[in-house]
Amino acid sequence: IAVALGIPLGIAAARSDWVEFILRPILDFLQTIPQFVYLVPVIMLFNVGRVPGVIASVLYAIPPVIRLTNLGIRQVSPNTLEAADMFGSTAWQKLMKVQLPLARPSIMAGINQTVMMVLAMVIIAGLVGGGALGYEAVTGLAKSQLGRGIESGLAIVLLAVVLDRITQAWGKSQT
Repeated sequence: IAVALGIPLGIAAARSDWVEFILRPILDFLQTIPQFVYLVPVIMLFNVGRVPGVIASVLYAIPPVIRLTNLGIRQVSPNTLEAADMFGSTAWQKLMKVQLPLARPSIMAGINQTVMMVLAMVIIAGLVGGGALGYEAVTGLAKSQLGRGIESGLAIVLLAVVLDRITQAWGKSQT
């Protein structure tokens, strides 16, 4: 969800200084809040369960993908954009065929960071009944079931390593 929301917001920020001006303080604020604090207002609004865990994870993880998508698109050489203009490209064609492919390594770095940040929130989301591996790890710790806690913790680490390698490979591969 964070990637699906973050990439379009990053594109909008790259194409409009006004959008970047609006998003910058919001992203700065989101990046300075400690992980656990994200849950407080969300739990007050939605009670405990999966919804607060998902919302808190998205809010925590969305800034890197927005910032790095914006940065990647803005770093496309003006000469390259001028060449696209000379060939008669529309704004949409420039975005889809020039800017996004050239910004791909930066965008994939943002996706990688977002995925890692969501996985960092898994245990915290498990504290409020977020379900899945985070809940299993918290339950294992709470009930002194060492094996259950270690098993789910190792599953989270393995998932993080696999997703990290996949997103890094996609960022390095040719379009």
